[in-house]
Amino acid sequence: MSVSLRRIFVCVMAAAVLTTALQTSEAAKRKKDPKVVKAATRGLDYLAKEQRRQGYWEANGGQYRVAMTALAANAMLAEGSTTTRGKYAENIRRAVDYLVDMSQPNGLIGFKQDYHYTYGHGFSMLFLSQVFGEEEDRVRRERLKKVLKNAVEFSAQAQTQRGGWGYVSAKDQPNFDEGSTCITQVQGLRACRNAGISVPKEIIDKAKKYIEDCMTPDGGVQYSIRGGGARPPISAAAVAAMFNAGDYESDVVKKLMAYCKRNLDTGASGASMFGHWHYTHYYYAQVKYRLGDEEWNKYFDSIGPEIMRKQSANGSWKEGHVGPIYTTAINATILQLDNGYLPIYQR
Repeated sequence: MSVSLRRIFVCVMAAAVLTTALQTSEAAKRKKDPKVVKAATRGLDYLAKEQRRQGYWEANGGQYRVAMTALAANAMLAEGSTTTRGKYAENIRRAVDYLVDMSQPNGLIGFKQDYHYTYGHGFSMLFLSQVFGEEEDRVRRERLKKVLKNAVEFSAQAQTQRGGWGYVSAKDQPNFDEGSTCITQVQGLRACRNAGISVPKEIIDKAKKYIEDCMTPDGGVQYSIRGGGARPPISAAAVAAMFNAGDYESDVVKKLMAYCKRNLDTGASGASMFGHWHYTHYYYAQVKYRLGDEEWNKYFDSIGPEIMRKQSANGSWKEGHVGPIYTTAINATILQLDNGYLPIYQR
């Protein structure tokens, strides 16, 4: 190598090291921002106080009990607590015990009377798989493994012929599927696979095809194959699911990303999100974080203050019709994504 080429190489490497250092420093500074930490902690403290003695949380009207439990406890995992260590260890442990007890002989994590039970099943797979990866107790680990293995089998049997999922299993409603429950199942299944639970490849492949079939010419994802028009919330969730499925560069993902940037990076109004602001940003935050520090920092500088501004005096967030447990769990998760504790959200 000539002297000039060597100098160029050294300069390039030095610039790369400096860039990485600056990005790491920026990420570290964000984690230590006392306003962000305080807002997240207040939200988690609210959730801790609202947990029922049996270990569950629920949405307005007693709905989505299993889904709320998984989302709230997952937000606590994002803080760094586990079933054995940390401020929220007891809350997480009680949530795990509740969801494990909710595991049915057919593999469903939940119960048929729980509103739209496939949401709870999907979120529970995601949460319990994160716990499974860190569980140190042999007996509890084996029990979690069995629950997750059966849960994967339930999801496989609940999938429709077109590759999607509905609010209930295809066995209970054979010809209905829609985008949002499909996303929940894909993330849950990928989280299980990442934790070492066997997940048949064809299930994920069929789901990816379903998402593609739901796309409109402009790159957005419709409510379902039957139509409904492209929707930013489901489109953002679809990108997150495709990332989880290991797809970052396909033409489908590129079209999805272009649609999301047009509709979500330019201050899109709440109306364009069909009243699902928190759902949208729960997934879009994951997308932005996985795209790297430059994208994440720009996004968080916009969304972070907006989230913190709306926090109530008791630490909760009360917007939306689902209830404060839902919005508080989602906002607390977004504020803690760059903590980097949960494998399913890591880059």
